[in-house]
Amino acid sequence: MTGNGGFRMPPEWHAQDLLWIGFPHLADEWSGVIDRAQEQIAAFASAVAATGQTVHLIVRDAANAARARQLASDQVVLDTCVYGDVWLRDTGPLVVTDGVLRKAQLFGFNGWGGKYLMPGDQTIGADLAAGAGLSPRRGDWVLEGGALDGDGTGLVATTEQCLLNPNRNPQLSRDDLELRLARDLGFDRVLWLGDGLINDHTDGHVDNLARFVAPNRLAVPRATGADDPNATIYADAAARAADFGITVIEVPSPGRIEWHGTVQPASYMNFVITTHAVIVPIFGSVHDADGVAAIAALFPGRATIGLMADAVLIGGGGFHCSSQQLPAA
Repeated sequence: MTGNGGFRMPPEWHAQDLLWIGFPHLADEWSGVIDRAQEQIAAFASAVAATGQTVHLIVRDAANAARARQLASDQVVLDTCVYGDVWLRDTGPLVVTDGVLRKAQLFGFNGWGGKYLMPGDQTIGADLAAGAGLSPRRGDWVLEGGALDGDGTGLVATTEQCLLNPNRNPQLSRDDLELRLARDLGFDRVLWLGDGLINDHTDGHVDNLARFVAPNRLAVPRATGADDPNATIYADAAARAADFGITVIEVPSPGRIEWHGTVQPASYMNFVITTHAVIVPIFGSVHDADGVAAIAALFPGRATIGLMADAVLIGGGGFHCSSQQLPAA
């Protein structure tokens, strides 16, 4: 292994000790659908817990905890913490391991380029790490976990739209970023994809665009319908990955998903790999069944479960965005 004294961020399919999930608590962030968003996040937490994996649903206060307890199964553990948004993929710790020991790697967080920054978002990563008995180390640059997806061999995928965006690290070049990915997370090869999905407020996080499903095997959406708003973006990502020497597996996209006339960044790629299952967000699209089936074929050793996530999407993310795994040592 390379980087950070031999430590590397393992792939998501690596065995996990637990999964952290954020529970919605700020009504203003959910455009009138916070109740449904809470129901969908609780269903996600309960589905993972039902497989036997430990799930910690992070709640903000006593009222938030009472609502979560009403919705989630008794198998779900509730932890009260101070946090702003629910997107723990971006604000939580990225845990690296050398195969024996684990460390929690933290980064600067500036609200996705200054768009949304709330009390607790800059401290929740250290709080979750401390709760897991891990001492955190903070990198000297801005990075969100949803901007990266690794295959466990040192290869990581990201997007130019996000990592090279001047609203994150304007002082760092592409080479500087690659050196930091190696130093802090053990990634020694970088697949640079182009843009992320249209209207993704994260500036194109890769976990909504393309995901590794095995070493050197990348799932990328395939446009469905002539009005699929991301058709060109999907094709560009697939071409770049193939040119890099990566095996590309196409998965049907949800197609065009709108909310009050605005295209939403809906994606089955925002699936969550847990120790025993894969949870896939669905949106009421006619393509939902095909998308879930295509992802199920990529993970024959795990149960694949499609769960409604349309309200979570309205809040700005998906199941993967709202969660962060603690890999086993």
